[in-house]
Amino acid sequence: MVQRPGVPTAPELVLQTDTGSTAMSPGRTYHVGRDPLCEICLDDARVSWRHAILRPDGDHWTVEDEHSTNGTWVDGHRVHEWSIGVGSELRFGDASDGPLARCLGPAPNGGPAGSGPSSVSTPSLTGTFRRPTTVRPLPTRTAVRIGRAPDNDLVIDDLVVSRRHAELHALADGTYEITDLGSHNGTFLNGTRVERAPVAEGDIVGIGHTALCLVGDQLQEYLDTGEVSLDVQELAVSVDRGRKTLLDHVSFPVGAKCLLAVVGPSGAGKSTLLGALTGLRPADHGSVLYDGRDLYRDYAELRSRIGLVPQDDILHAQLTVRRALAYAAELRFPQDTARAEREARVDEVIGELGLGQRADQPIHSLSGGQRKRVSVALELLTKPSLLFLDEPTSGLDPGMDRSVMHMLRGLADDGRTVIVVTHSVLSLDVCDRLLVLAPGGRIAWFGPPEEALGFFGFAEWPEAFEAFENQQGRDWAGEYSTSPQHRTYVRNAARQPRLDEDRSAAAGFVAPPPKAQSWGSQLSTLVRRYAAALSADRTFLAIMIALPFVMGAMTRALAGSSLTKETAINALLILCVGGVLTGAANGVRELVKERVIYQRERAVGLSRSAYLMSKVVVLGAITVAQAVVMTLVGLYGVKTNAPGGKGVFLPPLVEITLAVALLSFTAMMLGLLVSALVRKEEVTMPLLVLLAIVQVVFCGALLQLNGVPVIEQLAWLVPSRWALAAMAGTIDLGAIIPGKLTGDPLFAHRAGVWLLDLGMLVALSVLFGVLVLRLLRRHEPAIMRK
Repeated sequence: MVQRPGVPTAPELVLQTDTGSTAMSPGRTYHVGRDPLCEICLDDARVSWRHAILRPDGDHWTVEDEHSTNGTWVDGHRVHEWSIGVGSELRFGDASDGPLARCLGPAPNGGPAGSGPSSVSTPSLTGTFRRPTTVRPLPTRTAVRIGRAPDNDLVIDDLVVSRRHAELHALADGTYEITDLGSHNGTFLNGTRVERAPVAEGDIVGIGHTALCLVGDQLQEYLDTGEVSLDVQELAVSVDRGRKTLLDHVSFPVGAKCLLAVVGPSGAGKSTLLGALTGLRPADHGSVLYDGRDLYRDYAELRSRIGLVPQDDILHAQLTVRRALAYAAELRFPQDTARAEREARVDEVIGELGLGQRADQPIHSLSGGQRKRVSVALELLTKPSLLFLDEPTSGLDPGMDRSVMHMLRGLADDGRTVIVVTHSVLSLDVCDRLLVLAPGGRIAWFGPPEEALGFFGFAEWPEAFEAFENQQGRDWAGEYSTSPQHRTYVRNAARQPRLDEDRSAAAGFVAPPPKAQSWGSQLSTLVRRYAAALSADRTFLAIMIALPFVMGAMTRALAGSSLTKETAINALLILCVGGVLTGAANGVRELVKERVIYQRERAVGLSRSAYLMSKVVVLGAITVAQAVVMTLVGLYGVKTNAPGGKGVFLPPLVEITLAVALLSFTAMMLGLLVSALVRKEEVTMPLLVLLAIVQVVFCGALLQLNGVPVIEQLAWLVPSRWALAAMAGTIDLGAIIPGKLTGDPLFAHRAGVWLLDLGMLVALSVLFGVLVLRLLRRHEPAIMRK
């Protein structure tokens, strides 16, 4: 919190109850009640759900009763509002034997008075934390080795931590230095990834889900168990140079273990809010505080603790549940994670989400609700503290809708903060908080779901949504901002001090996430996963096997027993069309249909080039095999009439097979380029037909291209132009069919020309690959494209 000179500040206090001690910072307010979201939770029937508020008030603290049933008591007197300080004693629910809270002063070393040095600590640089998980003396002349392996000095039992992750060194001058030991998920200092850096007192070293802080002569460890708060402060997003507002200064707090539902009419900014809260599309203004830490500033470290389940399934539906999760675990856990460790975590998640009986079923055979559970399971592998879901019940029947919402309720109860964007209002009763966005991206309601309709003055949700549409002049946000509910659920519930500066990361660059696996290891996993998914798709397999035989048979029918004046050019044309169709058809759907999967995996460390290369390796092998089969079926045993019975370098059938294989591979790369360009899978088939027509027109078999301005230059970008030229050169088509059309210089039976033809196919393949890489970048999270 930024303090102004001359303004008195309330002292730090420690509130001690039977359930423990809470260090109270003057920059926050603290709620007392039975609600698990309260900072001071008292499990006593006499205590109200939201009983009282403790807040800093100038140079002292004030307790204010929140209209509780049984009252707040000081020295036997029931009070509504009372000043407190060190030595004050409060009772809640009963004057004589209600739960007792004592106000203590903090010990000089930061712990509560009388509780020892390790009870409470509040690192000051990047945010507030709870009690340290462990406290150990700082080394004076040695190094503390940190990692997952049992023989480390500081063992962190976290699968996202490498076995030998980092070392904290004590230097000769009494200072300290942190060194990363080549970890896969990185070591962070105050939110920034470092290889080697000095560590000062109060700095935060982030390793996996653990934060380490130097306090005095102690090394304090804080484990992120998932029970974290989220404070949203003044988020604003606009487009069209500020002319259109998508989010209008949205602020609200989300407590630990809270299930928050976000609803609102179409265009109210729900998806924009989701992007801002996850950090994937940062707000133009405002801050998101992750348990006191600025998410945008420390995004490089904190993004690994955020799980996101998009509306579309992030799964390869042909794989079984267990196999899909196993491949995901390979990609997300460090390379030094043993297979047994990964399998144990997969089994743990399967059991947590009740998927044990479905673990060996293909995902496509599951119901909609079960598939959504698998998507959630994939995100839970790395134990995120914050879980976001975008329309998880879309398309589900009411029974499945409720089942999914109860699953999310259970996930929150198990120690996570869950935020779900939804259009469904069937199961809002299982949520702790409801956020209703009005058109224009403003808050129309934030609070308990059961109070929302009464606040709006309607009996049913359809009436409320109709009112949003029909009463566009009504100031929904203004009514809420001046209401007692806003004071209770937003202003008084704010858990962190308001930041005085705009800390949005929108203007800055955030490095790509660490790669849990090396490039080669990622490629190996991606190739195996992609091959497994394709081999499980029986329809795709049938088409892949049948197509080259069909096209080869058509070529054979046209070629007859030899390539003569009547048959040669038609047979070569069919080989060109067949090569283009097989190659382009293999690649034209493969990127667009996996776009959601790519976007999510890229956000957690997937290598863009490894992803593309996995497609090239698997599809390339299939495509080349199809080309070889098609050419052999079409021309094996057919007399080619090449000069002297020889090709330019090799036997004619070998050279023609090589040309068709290169053509098919280049067409596959062109298909991937189209797949990276389009937004919907449905448009790929018409474009495939268009590609085939273009290849026929510009290959040189039907029209004279040589010497025709513009047309000749355009044909240079058409793969079939070079493939037909190479095949024509092999058999010396100009000698078989003399004429102006076949007298094209690219058809010449010469070594240099033939190598140029094949070289252009290779060059086009490389060009298409580079363009695909550039286009894949467009589909990455916005924060990674700054």
